[in-house]
Amino acid sequence: MIRLPSSHAAITAPLVAASTTFPGIPIGRSMLDGRAFHLSPVLTPAALLPSTNSLALGGLGSGKSTTAKTRARREVLENAHQYVVIDSFGEDAAGEWAPLTRSLGGRVIEAGSFTLNPVSSQFPREVREQLVRSLILAVEPTALTTQAGHALQHALSHPKATALNGVVDALVSPEDGRWPAARLAEWGESVAIALSRYTEGSLRGLFDGQDAALPPTDLPILSFDFSRLDRNSPAIPSLMAAVTCWVEHVWLRQSAAVHRHLVLEEAWQILLSPATAELIQRLLKNSRKAALSLDVVMHTLSDLGTGKAQDLAKLCEIAHVGRLGPEEAAIVGALLGLPQWAVDTIPTLGPGQAVWKVGPAYVDVVETVLSEEEAALTDTSSRRRRAQQAAAGPDVEHDVAAADVQESAVGEPVEEDCQDDHGQDPVEPAPVERAAHAEEDGGDEWDWEMPPNVVDTRHLDAIRAAREGRCSEAADLAALGEREDITNHGINSDEAISWLATRAQVAELCGSPAQAAHLRATVARMGKDVDWYDKATSGTTPEWYRGPQPEPPAPADDSTPAPQRRRTWPYVAVVAALAVTAGGVWQSAAEEDRRQEHKEKAATYKGRSGAEVDIDGVATDVLASWSKDGKRVVLKVQTPGQLNAKYLRLDAAGESAVSERKEGQGDWWFAKYPEIALPVEDPFAEVTVRVAVGGDTWKGGARAASRTIRLSPTGAAYDGETGKRLPYNPL
Repeated sequence: MIRLPSSHAAITAPLVAASTTFPGIPIGRSMLDGRAFHLSPVLTPAALLPSTNSLALGGLGSGKSTTAKTRARREVLENAHQYVVIDSFGEDAAGEWAPLTRSLGGRVIEAGSFTLNPVSSQFPREVREQLVRSLILAVEPTALTTQAGHALQHALSHPKATALNGVVDALVSPEDGRWPAARLAEWGESVAIALSRYTEGSLRGLFDGQDAALPPTDLPILSFDFSRLDRNSPAIPSLMAAVTCWVEHVWLRQSAAVHRHLVLEEAWQILLSPATAELIQRLLKNSRKAALSLDVVMHTLSDLGTGKAQDLAKLCEIAHVGRLGPEEAAIVGALLGLPQWAVDTIPTLGPGQAVWKVGPAYVDVVETVLSEEEAALTDTSSRRRRAQQAAAGPDVEHDVAAADVQESAVGEPVEEDCQDDHGQDPVEPAPVERAAHAEEDGGDEWDWEMPPNVVDTRHLDAIRAAREGRCSEAADLAALGEREDITNHGINSDEAISWLATRAQVAELCGSPAQAAHLRATVARMGKDVDWYDKATSGTTPEWYRGPQPEPPAPADDSTPAPQRRRTWPYVAVVAALAVTAGGVWQSAAEEDRRQEHKEKAATYKGRSGAEVDIDGVATDVLASWSKDGKRVVLKVQTPGQLNAKYLRLDAAGESAVSERKEGQGDWWFAKYPEIALPVEDPFAEVTVRVAVGGDTWKGGARAASRTIRLSPTGAAYDGETGKRLPYNPL
């Protein structure tokens, strides 16, 4: 079943997006209320957005990469930002970001076409050591013991250590220092073996150059293209380690841009590699001081495991989540603290649509809007389009290089493929993501031309299907047509509003008079004659739609006088008045439903909740208590009588509380259980918390086992990942 689009917030969806507006570049349009959505994180006040890092998630073909590339282009052109991209996937032996990078005057550096020297004299000494350590960790994560680290430092100070070959020689045949040469050689053996993979093994030629130059730091965008490498090759984490180290110690120090961005495509490879994970985490934590935004693009958070995913979600204040499966959507929703309606929306999203969370409270559903030039630069579906054209036969005229499909010779619109990444949507065609002139309450307008009106029969097809009893098909056709016209012409355009009248007629033909009255009332409130869209236009302007027309009658005798034309305006006025009345009845019914729902919630309200869970072998109580005025909730985790509990942590809504057992007189005790007090906007809403507990085997500084729990003021509590209700006995 194709989901009906949220074309008018007051009609088809609750107004869940906050009234907050953000400064910066245009990104798209809200699917909840139709407003233009702008965002440049660095221009947003810190009170609304403490961090400028972003996280883009979504399945194949969801549009996450297209949105990331479009944001980058607009930030470079409008705000003079600077970008470095680590690009590890693409088509036709080229990275995804290559066309965009070249169009902006940037440079694409392809893996295998350059050689890096990690011990170049252009690097400070501490940077050289960090680079070499990163390369060792990429191929032998366990090689760097304490003794091996000292042997490496001794080798880097050797006169031969001007290239990687010289470092290996200095490790194998060291000179006497504070420790004897024999002992240094023994300590450095594992490190020498690891580095020899870059000088003699399969990775030879990447890092063993003598006088390799460093990449430039003054270009608007620089893309490191790893798409030609095998995705399982150890060269990828090695190169990523070198690039991220160069970013931290060279690019950020030399760049003069007002703000910088580091984009990580296929970020799971970087975040799971021991060689790069620590570097990226340090950049995330220090991004504000460094005037840097990390833009992380990946499919799902579950690839990282619970601990790393949770850390990443906390450090990214901006998230846009495209289409995911229901299970993955629930995991992402729990980690990001999304409301339930947003989690339910994620599996139904189309290409280019995403649930956006900005800061701690703002949540919206936004569809990215592209110009034709941007669609061409961000397109990654040329192979798919060629396959479709080949299957269609030799008579199909096409231009493989074009990103958008031109209209056919007879004037019929041809669908445009706007999917990014590498997947297909077998049910819904991708919407034409093109900007339209749509007037907003605040006067925002898009500067791109609106597509010309064309003659089509979409309304007629939907109504004909309804008349023939194919109601589901009729509703689907109307939904597709409405979404397409909202995308092409704007939410308040005549083309988009006309679908309300068509949907009303479909509803009436399919036995839903109440829905038909509601839709017609909406049209009337917009100042439109209910059937205005079905009237012929005058002049030379082409008719973009005509309703169902009867068969033409036989020609009448010229001698027969023409019947007197009846005046129709009284009937139109009566229909409009009835529609307004029906709309008032519908509004009253909706208000009554809201009051009834409020009563039901109030009847089950207890103002407290709790759960008993076992985490790392420790029986743990998680408690929530709402204030009498419903404006505050206090969260607490405790382990009464559990002597094996060593560490407790509580996280909710960006706040954290930690407690660690201290050794007392003959026993162990917690000075205070972790507790968090949060403001509450909706006293009936659930609160999601993350609880971490360290048991007998937990060691100081290690990551503790954790669980996500949803606490309801009705007294119920649920597992945040499975949805299963959790037990609790307050006695």
